[in-house]
Amino acid sequence: MLPLKTDFGLIREAQPSDADCLLHLIGQLAAHHADTQTLSRDDLLRDAFSEAPWIHVMVAETDGRLVGYAALCGLIQLQFGARGMDMHHLFTEAAFCGRGVGRGLIQASRIKAVSLSCRYLAVGTHPDNLDAQGFYVAAGFVRKDAFPPRFSMLLDA
Repeated sequence: MLPLKTDFGLIREAQPSDADCLLHLIGQLAAHHADTQTLSRDDLLRDAFSEAPWIHVMVAETDGRLVGYAALCGLIQLQFGARGMDMHHLFTEAAFCGRGVGRGLIQASRIKAVSLSCRYLAVGTHPDNLDAQGFYVAAGFVRKDAFPPRFSMLLDA
């Protein structure tokens, strides 16, 4: 269940009070990919914290400071009645890489997906991001035959 206590701190579901910190982290990921962030605070509040949220966000916290996040959005294989969750973003600040933040966010994402009756968790990477691809396989995802690379994990729903 959430929140998860970890060696580096806590992983929990994001709250509206996290919006400004989340915008900063999202901006760091956008910059890493040479994108320009245009997401506004109002957009984030609407999409993550409304009565019927479009996305679900898990945050990693150390000493009261957010150091990473995972943003999830719904998928479906309608013909099978199989709900899924796409891990649209997974980000850890550079200073916290290698400390279990990413694995903890994946664990929290799995818990959230199962709570929403999902049967699978999916994620994609840039074709050149070999480190992320190896990380996802090591975390239990199975690589799919797709371009760009996609990975999925069956859940115990």
